Amino acid sequence: MTGYIHSVESFGTVDGPGIRMVVFFQGCPMRCKYCHNPDTWETGTGDEMTADELLERYDKNKEFYSNGGLTVTGGEPLIQIDFLTELFEKAKNRGIHTCVDTSGVTYNPNNRQAIDKLDRLMEFTDLVMLDIKHIDSAEHKELTAHGNENILDFALYLEKKHIPVWIRHVVVPGITDDPVHLERLGSFIGALSNLKALDVLGYHTLGVSKYKMLGIPYPLDGIPQASPQETAAAKKIIYDSLMKTRKEKFSK
Repeated sequence: MTGYIHSVESFGTVDGPGIRMVVFFQGCPMRCKYCHNPDTWETGTGDEMTADELLERYDKNKEFYSNGGLTVTGGEPLIQIDFLTELFEKAKNRGIHTCVDTSGVTYNPNNRQAIDKLDRLMEFTDLVMLDIKHIDSAEHKELTAHGNENILDFALYLEKKHIPVWIRHVVVPGITDDPVHLERLGSFIGALSNLKALDVLGYHTLGVSKYKMLGIPYPLDGIPQASPQETAAAKKIIYDSLMKTRKEKFSK
């Protein structure tokens, strides 16, 4: 089996614990307005690689990954779930810590075959980094072209499977920084018993050059980057709401 791979980063430090090899899968159904990897959207393109080829690249630097492991991101890795499962199964057989960075958009609780595949993938998954773009579904659809119902259901699925989860949220001025929505986000993730970390990231415009290169209009043209102060303020709102919920739910 081969997978469509956009690129590989040898020494990632922000995609899970420790130093990691990060594999960017090709293909994504989301169209996030702040996406800085629009070149990963198209499916069926990129370099075709086998799991063994990727793990051979991992082995070349494995001494650096002793406290890290392997992270797959994208694009959206779960659209290549069969290949991803093979990769993670072989990685676990080598004792490698595995992490998938996903939007959760492909989750469909009504598709039994898809759930069976996801259940098998989770057998070989140590950590999920889940991006929650917006807690309000209508606002989420405006931002990404998809609602968030299946994404939030995916978070609950991970809790039932006892899979550790890191939540990521990007602060976009005027779009994802409303205090009411941030409190709702904190309340939702605070109720997850499997929550291990929260990353609140400031929106940046580093991907604008890719849009120009690809001839794609940049959807957030004119929106300023989130300042460190704005990002910290948003994180505090989320964190305070998160801790309030955890205290109410788990301290009984």
